[in-house]
Amino acid sequence: MTVQVRRVYDEPRPDDGDRVLIDGMWPRGVRKDALEHTEWLRDIAPSKELRSWFGHRPERFAEFRRRYRAELDHGERAAALRRLREYADRDLTLLTATKGVDHSHAAVLAELLRG
Repeated sequence: MTVQVRRVYDEPRPDDGDRVLIDGMWPRGVRKDALEHTEWLRDIAPSKELRSWFGHRPERFAEFRRRYRAELDHGERAAALRRLREYADRDLTLLTATKGVDHSHAAVLAELLRG
C-alpha cells in the first residue's frame, strides 16, 4: 500500500488508487461533479478551534500534530479515521485544498496510516 498526499487542484494520476477528500469544507473553485474522488470524509478534519490556533504556522506544527492526533481518538473523528483505515490495504491518495501539505492535517494522517 502507498499513501500519498495531493492537492485537490492537481490532476488525477493513474497511481492515485482511492482518492479521499479529507477537508472539512468543500474546496473553493472545485465543482462537486468535477472532482474525481472515492469518498469525502469531512469529519476527519481538525476542529475549527485547532485550525484557527495553528494558522498554518510551521513553527506550531509539532504541537498541532499532537493536538490533532488527540482529536482523532474521540467521536466522529475516530469513526472517520477507522473508515479511512479501511483503505489501508490499497493505494490511497489523501486529497486536501491546503497549500502547505507538508505542514497540514493531511501529513499527520499520512504518517498515521503509514504506521
